Amino acid sequence: MSSLTHIDETGRAHMVDVSDKAITTREARAEGFVRMTPETLALAISGDAKKGDVRATAEIAGIMAAKRTSELIPLCHPLALSKVEVRVAPGEGGLSVTSRVRTTGQTGVEMEALTAVSVACLTVYDMLKAAEKGMVIEAVRLVAKSGGASGDWTAP
Repeated sequence: MSSLTHIDETGRAHMVDVSDKAITTREARAEGFVRMTPETLALAISGDAKKGDVRATAEIAGIMAAKRTSELIPLCHPLALSKVEVRVAPGEGGLSVTSRVRTTGQTGVEMEALTAVSVACLTVYDMLKAAEKGMVIEAVRLVAKSGGASGDWTAP
């Protein structure tokens, strides 16, 4: 028998039945980074990019993506999200992207937090690619999760 929750006893993929799980408050935080030259970073911070406000647009894109995760990732449950926060901030060598997603339900929001960060990073790239095609999206990861049967977890 597989220890993977999305694989049944015959080895076939299936959506996990969460109907018997307790309804609890669940939260997940994720992060990522878009590495770029100092000139491109200055452009992103200034708000003078040809496509508009890079940071605000990426934050909105991340929020929208979190809400559509079940349409993008096979076997994810559609969730009523109670909070989605995405922040894009200057960091050393690029833009740091963070997300925090919360729900009260029967399954966690890790994928929603990761989707928010991923799409926000892609949006940063899209909005700045005219200035620099060599940007690198890196270090997308889950930082922490809380709630549910597996309890709390924080990245080392």
